[in-house]
Amino acid sequence: MGLTAADIRRRLQEADEREFKVLERSLVADTRKGVREAVEVARRRIEAEVAERKRLAALYAYERELAAARGGCVIVGLDEVGRGPLAGPLAVGAVVLPDEPVVEGLNDSKQVKPADRERIAAQVKAVAVAWTVEYVEACDIDACGMTASLITAFRRAVAQVEAAGVRPDVVLLDGNPLRMDEREVNVVKGDCRCASIAAASIVAKVERDALMCRYAEQYPEYGFDSCKGYASPSHIEAIKRFGLTPIHRVSFCTAFTQPTLF
Repeated sequence: MGLTAADIRRRLQEADEREFKVLERSLVADTRKGVREAVEVARRRIEAEVAERKRLAALYAYERELAAARGGCVIVGLDEVGRGPLAGPLAVGAVVLPDEPVVEGLNDSKQVKPADRERIAAQVKAVAVAWTVEYVEACDIDACGMTASLITAFRRAVAQVEAAGVRPDVVLLDGNPLRMDEREVNVVKGDCRCASIAAASIVAKVERDALMCRYAEQYPEYGFDSCKGYASPSHIEAIKRFGLTPIHRVSFCTAFTQPTLF
């Protein structure tokens, strides 16, 4: 090709799948170590990109198939974030996605890097037919328990979507049945299998994390900006030293509480 190894490496780094195949064929006889290594790096990148496109297609295909089986229906996906923390609210996201455009990077929020979550959440909000995040506060979790709080939050989320003028035919929930709505369809590990549930997971995670960062300014001793209310060693130590705040779930903290200072 009359190109240096550096030139070839640069072209391989920029190549899409079709371009890579052309370059790969043209470089078969090139035995330079740097070129062979660059081809292999590019091959792995292209394979990862192809796998990611297939993964995303499967996320959307599940919901398209479900809609088609029901005559073409509106689907809302819901997921919860913050079931286990010692402090802060339970958050439930609800998202109705269009078929297009595909939101790149959708996945279970726990599988997505924080910086990527921010980007994906912004894209979800930009393209969604409807979305919301609903909260159940710590005092209500203490009073009602987690199962009742989940049902309350899920119902509020569906009601907000409907208030925006979108009437879902199917309510997709991640995990086991809650029987909170006659339209409920449960999908085990749904945040890894369904686009709208994954979107709800990410939006709820980003919104709740931002809320906990604001609480960190109000209660700086507890490190809510880093622990997000979960039982980190430093958070537990702060509870033992300073007591509970109004955003703590008292029923979750009985093993290491002292009288509240607030």
